[in-house]
Amino acid sequence: MSEPAGSPAAPVVKCLVWDLDDTLWHGTVLEGDTPCPAPGSVATLKALDARGILHAVASRGDHDTAVAHLTALGLDELFTVVEIGWGTKSEGVRRIAGTLGIGLDTIAFIDNDAVERAEVAAALPVVRCHPAEHAPLLPGLPDYRPPYVTGESRARRRLYRSEARRRQAQENHTGPPQEFLASLGLVLTVRPATADDLDRAHELTVRTHQLNTTGRTYGMAELRDLCTSEGHQVLVASLEDRFGSYGTVGLALSEHDERTSLLRLLLLSCRVINRGIGPALIGHLVRDALAAGRRPLAEFVPTDVNRVMLVNLRFSGFEVLERTETGLLLG
Repeated sequence: MSEPAGSPAAPVVKCLVWDLDDTLWHGTVLEGDTPCPAPGSVATLKALDARGILHAVASRGDHDTAVAHLTALGLDELFTVVEIGWGTKSEGVRRIAGTLGIGLDTIAFIDNDAVERAEVAAALPVVRCHPAEHAPLLPGLPDYRPPYVTGESRARRRLYRSEARRRQAQENHTGPPQEFLASLGLVLTVRPATADDLDRAHELTVRTHQLNTTGRTYGMAELRDLCTSEGHQVLVASLEDRFGSYGTVGLALSEHDERTSLLRLLLLSCRVINRGIGPALIGHLVRDALAAGRRPLAEFVPTDVNRVMLVNLRFSGFEVLERTETGLLLG
């Protein structure tokens, strides 16, 4: 077996898309086989899942038959999206990327058939393609080694599966959107960041650009120092509803003295922008500052994509006090 080459210039893979027959397992289900999974494939499924890398299926065949066999093997829970039908594999991969909300350049595809791999590579050149025999080797490639693995990233599959149930319920809802939102039973929890939160806090700062009030990013050492600084407060926000947890969805960094509390950074996960979390979190920060006898202030540094965060601040009662060299000071 030849050694697969990594792609050091490409982003880390977020989802590995599997063909089924003669790839995940040896045999063809529709021909009456009851194939067992390839041992190396199962080991790779579990190893990548533990790193927060998602799995999906893009395969040809009868959907219900294939899913029934996945279930019989006890593997169905490991897959976040299943695209099984008679269209092209590239169409399935494209739909998977759209469902998960991730870029095609963060997806890889594995198939035993060289023609199928060539079809995907031609239609979607940024998708990395692997032959089936390379499955046991993938966890050793740099493409499949996230720079940090948090407790939350290890639970990513469950978060996405909860989101799929949530989305299905929303599609089936026939009343106004506000009524569906109220039915979710949303619970927002805001608390000081601890050492265990730093990986996720760092991940949020480097990955979240659209919903970041200043566009700033912070390294692990900086966050660790800020968490222990008497003049700063680092808060994390998590969200859950009747379908399960959304995980950690927000980060707020404030600098305070005796008279003021200045919000240096507020960011939210794009997954919750339509849940009303922005005003709720900002309201908590305002009440916290006022209870301590401090005037709430906030910095805003405009970027090409973060205007929605200014809308959140203004909607929450902040007004522009002055224009600075980099942006706005609000209070």
